[in-house]
This record gives sequence, C-alpha cells and structure tokens, in this order.
Amino acid sequence: MATENILAPELSKIPEGKLAEKWTNYKAHQKLVNPANKRKLDIIVVGSGLAGGAAAATLGELGFKVKCFCIQDSPRRAHSIAAQGGINAAKNYQNDGDSVYRLFYDTIKGGDYRAREANVYRLAEVSNNIIDQCVAQGVPFAREYGGTLANRSFGGAQVSRTFYAKGQTGQQLLLGAYSSLNRQIQKGNVTMYARREMQDVVLIKDEKGVERARGIIVRNLVTGELERYSAHCVIIATGGYGNAYFLSTNAMSCNGSAAIQIYHKGAMFANPCYAQIHPTCIPVHGDIQSKLTLMSESLRNDGRIWVPKKLEDAKRLQRGEIKGHQIPEEDRDYYLERRYPAFGNLVPRDVASRAAKERCDKGYGVNSTGLAVFLDFDDAIKRLGKAAVADKYGNLFQMYQKITDDNPYETPMMIYPAIHYTMGGIWVDYELQTSVKGLFCAGEANFSDHGANRLGASALMQGLADGYFVLPYTIQNYLADQSIWPRISTDAPEFAEVEKATEERIQKLMNIKGKRSVDSIHKELGHICWEYIGMGRTKEGLEKGIKLIDELRKEFDTNLFIPGSREGLNVELDKAIHLDDFITMGKLIAYDALSREESCGGHFREEHQTEEGEAKRDDKNFFYVGCWKYEGADSVAPTLIKEPLEYEAIKVQTRNYKN
Repeated sequence: MATENILAPELSKIPEGKLAEKWTNYKAHQKLVNPANKRKLDIIVVGSGLAGGAAAATLGELGFKVKCFCIQDSPRRAHSIAAQGGINAAKNYQNDGDSVYRLFYDTIKGGDYRAREANVYRLAEVSNNIIDQCVAQGVPFAREYGGTLANRSFGGAQVSRTFYAKGQTGQQLLLGAYSSLNRQIQKGNVTMYARREMQDVVLIKDEKGVERARGIIVRNLVTGELERYSAHCVIIATGGYGNAYFLSTNAMSCNGSAAIQIYHKGAMFANPCYAQIHPTCIPVHGDIQSKLTLMSESLRNDGRIWVPKKLEDAKRLQRGEIKGHQIPEEDRDYYLERRYPAFGNLVPRDVASRAAKERCDKGYGVNSTGLAVFLDFDDAIKRLGKAAVADKYGNLFQMYQKITDDNPYETPMMIYPAIHYTMGGIWVDYELQTSVKGLFCAGEANFSDHGANRLGASALMQGLADGYFVLPYTIQNYLADQSIWPRISTDAPEFAEVEKATEERIQKLMNIKGKRSVDSIHKELGHICWEYIGMGRTKEGLEKGIKLIDELRKEFDTNLFIPGSREGLNVELDKAIHLDDFITMGKLIAYDALSREESCGGHFREEHQTEEGEAKRDDKNFFYVGCWKYEGADSVAPTLIKEPLEYEAIKVQTRNYKN
C-alpha cells in the first residue's frame, strides 16, 4: 500500500464556533460579489440533476453567466428522476420529536460516525428551506386530508420526516428545479448544452503559479466533435459511480467519468469504498439484464420482510412448487423484527441488506436463484384495507407487477439488495471546493454529507441542499476576487493541450480493434466488484479483486471492440470511455476497502464483525476520511491522505437498532 499522510485541518475550512452557529457565522462573514461583477463571471455546471440543475438555476438567478451541460437530450432526464421514496426534512409536523438536531444525529449515526459534523449539521439545517422552496415551485407533495403536507418514516429513523410525491419524488423535485432553470435559460443567464459529455477539465496557472479550473473539454455526443468551453470556475455535479458494478439501480448512462478525470488532474477522491447496497430491489433475473429496478424504501413502512423458518419450505419455493402466501404465519421468520425489535423493518439500509444476504447465504432465499426475500403486505391490507394500501403504494405495486408478472396484493413481493447510492466521491472542503482551486463538486459526486451509509431519502436532500442553499453562498467566497480576471479565450494553449490528449485517448480506444464488446467486459468487471468488493469484503477477496481488475485492464487495452467510427453518434464509444474510468474506479474502491480494517455502514469487512454479525468499527485507528491522491498512472497505487474527524456535539458510540 502506498504511503500515508495527514491532511492539514485548515484545508477543510470548517468554521469556528458552536456547531449550531457555524453556518450562520460563515454566511455572516463570507465575501460577496456585487451584482455588476456577477455579470462578468462565467460558471460551468456539469450535470443537470438535482444538484446541478438547482445550482445552475440559483446561480443564474443571482446574475452569474452559467453554462450547464447534460448528457441526455434534456436536463429533465437526469438520473434524479429515478428516486421514488422521498426527501427528508426536520419540519416536525407530526410533533413526534423531530428537530434539526435529531435529523443531524440520525444522519451522522446512520453514516456510522464517518462524516464531518459541520457538513451534516448544515445539511439538516437547510433541509426545511428545501421543502419551502419546492412547495413554492409547485412540487405536488402528498398532503393529508386537512391539506397539510404528509410525511412518513424511512429506514434508520423513528420519526416521520420523509416528504414524498405520487409517482417518483425525484422526478417531481427535478421538474421544480427544471422550471427555475428554464426561467433562467429564457432570461439568458443560463445557456443549456444538451447531449454533451465532459471529457476533461482545463487547468490554467494564475500569476502566482497556482493551477485553477478554467474550463472543460466536452464531446458532442451527436456529432462526435470535441468542443472547448471556458469559465471562471467549474462545478461537477454528475452523480455517483454505482454503475462500476454493471448491474445497479442507476440509469444506464450514469457514470463516474467526470469524477475520475478530475481525480487524474489532482482532485482527491474520498472514501470510495462506501458504496451503498439498497435493500429493496427487484432481484436479478437471468443473465442478460442490463439494469436492476429500484423499489422505493417507503415500502418498508408497511411491508414486512421475511423468509421461511424451515429450510425445506425455502427449497420448495426455489423449485417453484409453492408460493409465498401458502406458507402459514407460524412458519415465517420475520428476521428484521426478530433481530432489531426497536426498528424492525425500518433498520438502515446496510443492516437490512446484510441481514437479507445472511439469510440467503444460509439457504433460506425464496426465488429460483435463492437470492431473494419476501416483502409482504398482507398485514397492512388486513389492517388498512386494500384501497388505503393502493393509495400509498399503488404506482409501485403496478410497476412491480408489470416487471415480474406477480400481483403484490395477493402474493408477497420479492426483493434483494443491489448497488444503489455511493457515499464516496470527490473530496471537498466545507465550501464544496475540491483540492483543485476553482473546481467545485456537488451532490452525489462529492463525499461530504453522509459518511459510511446514507439513510433513506437523504440523496435528494443533499443534491438540493448543495445546489440551492450551499454553493450559491460558498462559491462567492471564491469568485469575489475573480472578476478582475478577463474571460479566458478557449484558444489558450492549455485548452489545445487537453483537447489533443482527449483526442489521443479516443483514438487509442478506437484503434484497439479486438473482439470483445464493451458490455461483455463491463459485465465481467461488475461480477468482480460484486463478488470481491460487494456486501461482504475480506482481505484475500479484495487482493484477488485488485489482481482480477488488473487482468481485466489488460483485456480492455488489447481486446476491446468498438463498432462504427470516431465521428458522429457512437453509443459504444461513449460506453467504452465510461468503462475505461469504471475499471479505474473499481480498483480505487478495492484499495480503500483494503486499507480500512474495520466495518462501518456500507463497508463491511468480514474479519471485523461482532459476535452477532454486526459491523465492528475501530474508532481509534479509522476515525478519518480516506482521501486518495492520483500518482500519475493507474498501475501505480494512489497515496492515502487521512483527514481526521473531530466531533464536538456527538458522543461516538456503537450503533444500536435493537432498543
């Protein structure tokens, strides 16, 4: 393993003062950009999901000139639309004991005490503003009979703080952000560039020799041409890297390429091993799937999770001789309720996922592969009536039935964990600036606000918090003295140099002319990642995973086949570029998981567990953010730099969901 260093505390830029006052004090003393100067400043936003869309809209409203880039034909098609379940906020409408502090505490506890206190508290603090903002935009949140906003509980919380919309909450929130974005496009403050993908960032030295992000090289996905764009700073908001595992709940075009490219340019990558396993996904079916379907975690409010008590019942289910509803109540093992009585089916995602894996590993799985458990609504239908259950979950039941041809009103749903959200990401300071000046990162693409395991309904919260209420303040601290810089010409030699390197990379991929499709190699990478860098990790498995990824890298470099030409629309070339970066990403996850000799949240080392099979942290040796610095080549191990975590407000203790 590479050498270790300690990150200087001041680099994190955590404000002084009491936790509850840090953000207020920061805003009171931040630098501002006057309105006339805002018009002189260009900002590039890469990505148009909740984080990127909200940031572009808000910065446009402030008067900055924003260039926003999205991979799809419209920003409305960002991956955020896939989030179904809801968004958290500490409104405490039901008076059940919620507060900003409780939301902060649940989030940092759910993250197994591996996140910065200050960042998480700020997230909880601005959460209430998000709901107000979205209501003002017309987001159709579910409402109670009396007209007030409805909410429900989600995994890892004992209060109802999750706000949701019919259909897919993420889609509705994105439409809200998109309406604000469209206003700014109409006003000329935001220019939208669709069907374009960032290939690299352009760094230019200032008068003191400090490299600053001053632009990007993008590929026009329709024409195949490379294009140059300059700005005074760059924001990366391109989501996570879950598709490294091939089969995940993410949209097909989600990729970690922008993050990997800026990692290659000096931006540190933090906590890559924290990849979240979502417990409620439709299980894998056959071997030709390209995507897994996410089922909303809200289902765990009323659905009860179980497997048969008797091994022979499980075998009969696997052979298709009986259906779940034929197994009598006394022969069912509601294992989450048995193991975690205080939280039951609402334990956090990592706990629920590992518990499902443990039952299936013991042979109690309920589908033909043995890799599924039941999510049963029979009790809820008896208690509430079919109409009430349909009102809450009808759209989800309908989707499930269309995919599986099983009616969840009559027979239990089948679910199994799958890769979903990634808590690791580009390292950022309190201002969301990376270790490269002028380069910012927002939403799932950064590491900052969750730690080892994200509680349900926090992704949308982080994306919108970063975009609406954090970046618009913090970026001004950077831009306040940047208006003295003239607009940078894309004719600068630095742009030409990066464009040339990008073209050479593309040509290299096109020239391999091997025999294997991109998908076949990506599938193999996914198998390696799931098998050796998945839910349960061991030292031997991770070392083997790294070795297998190195072998796959050679296969990719020598035997890749990309049909078509370099020019024009070429989806296979797009996928090959992503796969090149996913291979780097898979290895980075393994390096981080190997270095972290403990279990916490989404990272579970089988050597480090309690007698009851729970995650066993080592706070003495691993109470830090693991930041990885690129050393010039993927063949060279990156350097680990540790950012120590300091807690003032919370006593760090063993997570407990039993009582």
